[in-house]
Amino acid sequence: MDDYSLMHSLVLMLWLALCAVQDARQRHIANHLTLGAGAAALAYLLWSGTTWLGAPAEQGGWAFLLAVAFTLPGYALGRMGAGDVKLMTTIGLATEPVHLLGSFIGAGVLSALWLLLAPTVWPLMAQGLRRRVVFLAPELSKNPPFAPFVFLGMFLTIAWIQ
Repeated sequence: MDDYSLMHSLVLMLWLALCAVQDARQRHIANHLTLGAGAAALAYLLWSGTTWLGAPAEQGGWAFLLAVAFTLPGYALGRMGAGDVKLMTTIGLATEPVHLLGSFIGAGVLSALWLLLAPTVWPLMAQGLRRRVVFLAPELSKNPPFAPFVFLGMFLTIAWIQ
């Protein structure tokens, strides 16, 4: 990985970390994080002809459409929030189908794993951490915030691909 793509990956991960922390703490992702990053990703795509991670613009368009196709049914069924839809479509515009699918599949697997392990792991976590990420508590919901798992899924995808 060259310095240019490393910087772009780090910026993407920093943005995802901000979204993940806000979602875990508030069960909400602010529009200025999702729509702002989405507008920036679209502007970069149109200006440069590539996505933020360097894929051709067409790949970003396909990833955007895949994100819409994967998230709108979950939103319609009440399993995903609007912030999750905006998060994933922004990832599509900023990356390409492989990164989008890796983060989405990784998020699904990791959230299922969390649902299985949370009753055991949660009591072992530091009390201060539990207070900061209260919406990940196993007793609050069987539908945990999605963004923290998208962050981890993207981290694993970048590590795998690079």
